[in-house]
Amino acid sequence: MHEILYWSEGLRVKGLLAEPVKKGVYDGFLYLRGGIKGIGMVRPSRIAQFAQQGFIVFAPYYRGNRGGEGNEDFAGDDRMDAVNGNIIIRNHSSFSGALHVFGFSRGGVMALLTGIEDQTVTSIVTWNGVSDMVLTYRERKDMRRMMKRVIGGSPSKSPKAYAWRTPLHEVSKIKCPVLIIHGEQDDNVSPDHAYQLEEKLKEHDKPVESWYHQTYDHMYPPLENIATVKKLTAWMKQQRR
Repeated sequence: MHEILYWSEGLRVKGLLAEPVKKGVYDGFLYLRGGIKGIGMVRPSRIAQFAQQGFIVFAPYYRGNRGGEGNEDFAGDDRMDAVNGNIIIRNHSSFSGALHVFGFSRGGVMALLTGIEDQTVTSIVTWNGVSDMVLTYRERKDMRRMMKRVIGGSPSKSPKAYAWRTPLHEVSKIKCPVLIIHGEQDDNVSPDHAYQLEEKLKEHDKPVESWYHQTYDHMYPPLENIATVKKLTAWMKQQRR
């Protein structure tokens, strides 16, 4: 593993790169974390879990974190930290040419926005992911103060800022298959985010697959988590162009 300092829209941003020990040719895996600032920060053990499945994994911290320049703005301009993270993977000497994007929680929005901005990605997986920022504001009373501060107000005061951060409006631009994973007991990111995303993708005839679990919440039990990681990475490898 290596901590990487890279350029994103004129800012020096940091992220974590994990590579399989064995020499070879590997697909790329852009890991997009959830949360904001210290909440949901990239964990080396989690990144290693995906690298062990045979991927070059890069996980941006997002701007303003761990010594990176700028300020994280919750799927605003910091979406480009994800898009530019793709360049790190594509320039890796062991990169196969297939690049997959994964987002967890708030990272779900980042993954979808990355697929909208970079239409060459091979697949997108969103796990308990946000798809609608207005819905997040309504559901998460504990996050409203932060969202008002970072985004510039409430949805009624700053509707354009919330619409810009809501990829549901632009899923027609996504060119790759999408896998939706969601625990239907999730109180942090309700399954309505997944249902809306699936419906929108189908409206635009986009290839989408959904794995819902009736009894799981935002954090899957450890054994099911491991099994789901193996299953979703196998799905990714089946999407190679």
